[in-house]
Amino acid sequence: MVVARDGAPSWRSRAVPPRALAAVPGLAREAGWIAAHLARYPLGALPGSAARTLRRRGDAAGPGQRGLVNLDPRAATTPILLVHGIVDNHSVFARLDRLLRARGFATVAAHDYGLLTSDVARASAALGEVVHRLVRETGHERVQVVGHSLGGLLARWFVQKQGGDEVVDTLVTLGTPHGGTELARLAPLVPVLPMARQLAPGSAVVRALAEPAPGCRTRFVAYASDIDHLVVPARRARLEHPDLDATNVDVHGVGHLSMPHHRALAHEIADLLSRSRQERADTRTESAADRARGPSGT
Repeated sequence: MVVARDGAPSWRSRAVPPRALAAVPGLAREAGWIAAHLARYPLGALPGSAARTLRRRGDAAGPGQRGLVNLDPRAATTPILLVHGIVDNHSVFARLDRLLRARGFATVAAHDYGLLTSDVARASAALGEVVHRLVRETGHERVQVVGHSLGGLLARWFVQKQGGDEVVDTLVTLGTPHGGTELARLAPLVPVLPMARQLAPGSAVVRALAEPAPGCRTRFVAYASDIDHLVVPARRARLEHPDLDATNVDVHGVGHLSMPHHRALAHEIADLLSRSRQERADTRTESAADRARGPSGT
């Protein structure tokens, strides 16, 4: 796998093979993850699992927690909320959840919004209640959110349209159809997925999210896969908005359902969430100064 952040290589620099050949291993892994996830899915679909938050705490005395506390105490204790995609539940985050806690994050939670959720705005408002509850329970002013597929879109709506930028520091999206997906045009054929029709390109939801969003305080990191079979075309998983602090990361050879499970991707997410807000601000200031000096450094 190769990941490029806004066109620049991220953790590997080897050349990407021809696209057709590069897709084969990723698609094979995708099929494997689908099978594995189907086996775990019932564990997240037990009665009462919908529309609730599952609190999980890491071992505060463990080496990962101690290391992150020493590096950045605020990052270590800032809550992380995981939000699954359509026709899914929190079990899709089993690996990411374990890794985040092993890396030292003290509070990792997951929100299940239910299979038959029918409206983006209502589902986002329910998600907002969960976020505000985490804020109250942990005493932190802001939280981090990781959303897979539709979960990222619900979190984005909460941030942009319902004042969520006051409490969401960073929103990481994995295979989220920010620009819609052509597959949603098939929604009338699948009446048990009433929300799917809101994900079509040019839908009222997509148009509303493209509206101006001045002063939004949340940082966005959008991961888009080149072999995403649910976001069609795959480029629509990128977040392009002039008012948002958004970084797009192109992921090669990792399928839509494999993204929450992928170990290297999970480590990168942990790394970016462990960087403090001040550190990010300092980095942006240095980058702006470098651009002002120009290539000659004068």
